[in-house]
This record gives sequence, C-alpha cells and structure tokens, in this order.
Amino acid sequence: MTSLNGTRSVALQINDLQVTYYTDAGRVKAVDGVSLTLQSGERLGLVGESGCGKSTLALALMQMIKPPGRIESGSAIIYTDDGAVDLLKLSEEEMRQTRLSKISYIPQGAMNSLNPVMRIGAQMLDAMQDHLPRASKRELIERAEHALESVELKRSVFQMYPHELSGGMKQRVCIAIGILLNPKVIIADEPTSALDVVVQRQVMETIRRVQEKINAAVILIGHDMGLMAQVTHRVAVMYAGKLVEVSNVREIFRHPLHPYAQALIRSLPRLKNKGVFHGIPGLAPSLLHLPSGCVFHPRCDRAMEICKIAAPPRSTTPDGRFVSCHLYDEQGNPTTPDQRGMQAHTSPR
Repeated sequence: MTSLNGTRSVALQINDLQVTYYTDAGRVKAVDGVSLTLQSGERLGLVGESGCGKSTLALALMQMIKPPGRIESGSAIIYTDDGAVDLLKLSEEEMRQTRLSKISYIPQGAMNSLNPVMRIGAQMLDAMQDHLPRASKRELIERAEHALESVELKRSVFQMYPHELSGGMKQRVCIAIGILLNPKVIIADEPTSALDVVVQRQVMETIRRVQEKINAAVILIGHDMGLMAQVTHRVAVMYAGKLVEVSNVREIFRHPLHPYAQALIRSLPRLKNKGVFHGIPGLAPSLLHLPSGCVFHPRCDRAMEICKIAAPPRSTTPDGRFVSCHLYDEQGNPTTPDQRGMQAHTSPR
C-alpha cells in the first residue's frame, strides 16, 4: 500500500455534481451529489459495481455527457498555474483546449480507441497540433517520442500501426497520449481491463511513475480492490450514483466504515481461505427505481429501521474520512441504538 506524504495543493475540487439521464422509462440520476477533493500528486481509486456512476462521473468532468444525459448542477474546479477554472462552465471550444492540456482522459477499453488505419505518431501529432500551433513539426515529434519513452516504449513505435502492438503496448500508447501536454489531472477508466495480470501490473506501474514525474493527480476507476490497494493513496466507494465512503487506502482496508465497503473487501480472495468466496447478496438497484432511505439497505447485513425510511447523513469523521451511513452521526461518530431509534421515530415517512 502507498501513503501520501507532505503538503499538497488542491488539483481538482468537485462540488455536489449531479448528472441525469432522461429516458423514455423515466429520469435516471447517474451521479447524485458527488463531492470530492483531489490533491496534486495524489492517486484516488474510484470503485463500485458496474452501473454505479463511475464512468459517468469521469465523462462529466470532461464535458462528454451526450443527450439524453445532462449535467444538472455542481462544479468541478481545476487549479492550474493559470488559476482556477470551473470545467463545467467552459464553452465547447474552451473545453476542447482544456482537454489534454489541463485534464486528460484514458477511456475504458483505451487500447481499442486508437485509429487502426493511422500510424501511432500521426495520432499523437493530431492530438497536439491544436494545443501547440506555434510548435514546429520537429518539436512535436520530439515531444511525442519522449512521451513514448516515458512509458517504456521505443521511439520506433511512433512509425507503427496499432495492429503491430500488443494489448499492453497499445495501452501504454494511450497513456503516452494522455500525458503529452503534462495535464494537472489524469482520469484512467479501467486502464487494465482485458489485460493479463502481469501486464496489468506493468501498466499500473507506468501510470504511477509517469504521474509522479509530472506531479499530476490521478483518478483511477476500476473494480479491482486488490489493485487499488497497491497503487492508490485514497479510495472512494460509489453505490447507485452516490459516494458512500472516502478513506485513506490503509484505513479502508484495515477498518472499512460503510457496510458496502466492508462487503467489497470481504469479497477479495484470500490465500488462507482458498476456494471460499464471499459475494454481496442481491443485485445493485435499478437507478430508475431506487429503494427509499439508504439505497444499500436491501443488501445490507446491518440495516436498521431508520435505513428504510431516511437517507443517511454525510459525515466526516474526526480523522478526516467521509462516510454516508446511519451507523455514524453527522460528526462521523458511531451512533448508539437509542440514537438510531430516535431518528427512525422522528424521520418523515
């Protein structure tokens, strides 16, 4: 596990972000009131089951939500040497200039995002030309080749086509494209999917090394809690569009607060319990028909009466961890059975 030491400046501040999809079946809140702070040089793991809103959150930060989706409210302020700017308030042209230069996105299945009929170098030059109009072609080529070397690829890859590369090499090319202009924030959406475990580790080590070199903040989206334990500083757990816990990586694996985070960690395979698997009972709810109260209560082994009728408070514990659960009060302290009973009695039904 990794720890984040020293004083860091804020790189990205997300405040009460809400993203909705308007479908024929009804309104879907894909991201519901998410707030997060990301520090320069920090690696934040964003985890949760499929459909919980992780990728939608990433796409919203890039202003890539398409109809019938809509960013309803909130802000996403990125801090650069040029000052602070709200990504969600930029015009289409301003956002186009901001992508890659200030915030970059490595999409899910990134290795398949490369144009199969263009050489790698041509795709890298195409990504840079609008951002560096005064740079000569030689300068752009040098920057691209340097980026390839920084992800441990040979300069000769510049002249190759995607089909000539292995899956791991294509993934590294996508990372190289993402760091071409030294962005302040990098979003990697499941960058190791469809790769074998050895290549997964190599790709994650590449992201870590490159990120530390340019002091970027990274949001790493994925399902693999074991991988998160190895490479991230903090872990944010999402469920049904909401954040339920944000904790230091050591703390969340030693003492997870939210029952859903506890269930995710219990589901990890362990050598001492070979062949024994602990899944999470039930299925994630449809975002069209969310349960009342706490959205996790139908699957929670610690659900109480209050969980069925009232949304849990958003709490920050005395040691700085975030949790949204009725097991904790608004100050983040564990609640007593008497307090829970009183809440259930006074909550509107």
